[in-house]
Amino acid sequence: MLDPAVMMEYMPAFWDGFIVTAEVSILSIIGSFIIGLLIALLRISENKVCRFAALFYVDIFRNIPFLVLIFFAYYGLPEVGIYIDAFWTGCFTLSIAVAAYVAETIRAGIQNIDKGIIEAAKSFGFKRVQIYTKIILPIAITSSIRPLGSVFINLILTTSILSAITLGELTSASKIIASTTFRPFEVYMFLVIFYGVLTFALSAVIAGWHKYLNRYNEA
Repeated sequence: MLDPAVMMEYMPAFWDGFIVTAEVSILSIIGSFIIGLLIALLRISENKVCRFAALFYVDIFRNIPFLVLIFFAYYGLPEVGIYIDAFWTGCFTLSIAVAAYVAETIRAGIQNIDKGIIEAAKSFGFKRVQIYTKIILPIAITSSIRPLGSVFINLILTTSILSAITLGELTSASKIIASTTFRPFEVYMFLVIFYGVLTFALSAVIAGWHKYLNRYNEA
């Protein structure tokens, strides 16, 4: 029989797990966006070495299971003298892994820009750096808001895997509460509802932001 009191009694523990999840998510979103933006620029570089290095990065991190990556970072690296705690292991691995998807999303946005806009900017005397910072990147990122939003939502959901390296995020907290209370149904039902509500809320925010940023492009 359902017992909502279980949730209320352990709400502080859920809250602590949520805070850790939020911190990892925010730092990883920032990190993956910065790395992904740099990789995207290298992907369209005129330098063949840069393009190859960026393509290699994208292919590698899009084809390694995330669980394997965090196990390697958390359990493997200490064998060669590199020690990173669970929190920063989570931030680091999420950032570099998700950056591969961010890079491809931004690259696609850049390559979809009308070449006439770039030629017009050149005719007005804009330098290459100005063209990228004032025209190309703003347009590319604006048009990529929805796909980027989907990437970042998946990042937030992927934080649940970090419980495998003992990080006390929301899923890990739920496991502890379930084993303490012997009420796994209520605990995991709460977890399912929480992630469902979070996903729908973020999707609505992203859709609204996309509509606002592209309000002048709508017919």
